Amino acid sequence: MISETGMTAAPRAPADDVKPWFFRWEGPTWFLAAGIYAAWAGLVWYHAVLPWWVLVPVGAYIIGLHFSLQHEAIHGWRSCPTWLRTIMVWPPIGLWLPYEIYRRGHARHHRNADLTYPGKDTETYYHTRADWEAFSPLWRGLLMANQTFLGRVTVGPAMRLYKLFTRDLAKFFKGDFSDTGIWLLHIGGCAGVLWFVMAAAGMPWTDYLLLICLPGMMLSWVRPFLEHRWGDKPYHRVAAIPSNWFFGLLFLWNNIHIVHHLHPTMPWYEIPGYFRKNRDAMLAANGGYYISGYWPLVRDYWRKPAFSPIHPES
Repeated sequence: MISETGMTAAPRAPADDVKPWFFRWEGPTWFLAAGIYAAWAGLVWYHAVLPWWVLVPVGAYIIGLHFSLQHEAIHGWRSCPTWLRTIMVWPPIGLWLPYEIYRRGHARHHRNADLTYPGKDTETYYHTRADWEAFSPLWRGLLMANQTFLGRVTVGPAMRLYKLFTRDLAKFFKGDFSDTGIWLLHIGGCAGVLWFVMAAAGMPWTDYLLLICLPGMMLSWVRPFLEHRWGDKPYHRVAAIPSNWFFGLLFLWNNIHIVHHLHPTMPWYEIPGYFRKNRDAMLAANGGYYISGYWPLVRDYWRKPAFSPIHPES
C-alpha cells in the first residue's frame, strides 16, 4: 500500500516467472514495433492513392504510436537488451526529437519527488513566479494558451520545438558539444527517412511534414495535457485518465499514468488490467486524481486554462 508520503510501493506487479513465454519475452511489444514500421512504410508508399482524410489521421496515429513505443523502450521491454531496443525505436520517422535526448530528459522526469517543480521536472508546465514576471507579455500569453486543450494541440508542438532548439543551440554556442553527436546521428536518420519518403515513395517532403509529422505531434500532445498537476504529495500529482481503445492503444495505456509512475517497468499491455484489479489502491495513491477520459478535458478546457502556469510553491 501507499504511505502517507505517497512514496512507498503499490500492490505488486505480476512476476515474470509466472507469465507464459510469449508475454515473458514481451511478444506484444515486438509485434507492435513490427506493425508500426510496416504501417508507416505502407502508408508512405501508397500515399498517392490515399485521400488526405485517410492519410492524415492514420499517419498521425502511427507517429503518435511510435512516440509511445519510444517511451516504452525507455522504461519497459526489459526482455530486450538496451542496445537492441534503442535500435528498434531510434528511427526518427516523426523527424522532430532525437531519441537519446528524450530518453535522458524523461528519466529525470521520473524522480517522483520533483514532479511539477520548475528546474527539476523536465516535463513540467509550471514556471517560477520570478521567471513568469520576467517573461514578455507575448510569451506569457502563449504559455497561458498552452494551458488550454486547443492551445496544447496547436501551439504546443511549436513551443516544444522552440524550447528544444534554443536550449541545444545555446549549449552549442557556449562551447558545450556534448549533444552534437546525438544531433548529427538524428539528422542522418532524418535524411534516411526523407530519402525513403521522397526518393523511394515519391512523396513531397512538405506533404510528409504537414500531413503526417505535424498531425502526429499534435495528437501526441493530448496525453501530457493534465496528466500532471501540482499536489501536496508526489503521487497526488499523477493522473489516472482511463479511456477507450483508440487512446489507450495510442498512448500504450500510459494515460493511466499513476500506474506507470508506480510501476514504470510494467509492460504497456498489463496496465489496464492492473488498474482494474487495483483501482481503489491506485486512486488512494494519487488522492483521487481521476478524469473519466479525454472528452471531459476537451469539454472543460477547450479554451479555458487548466491551471495557472505559476508553480504554487515558487
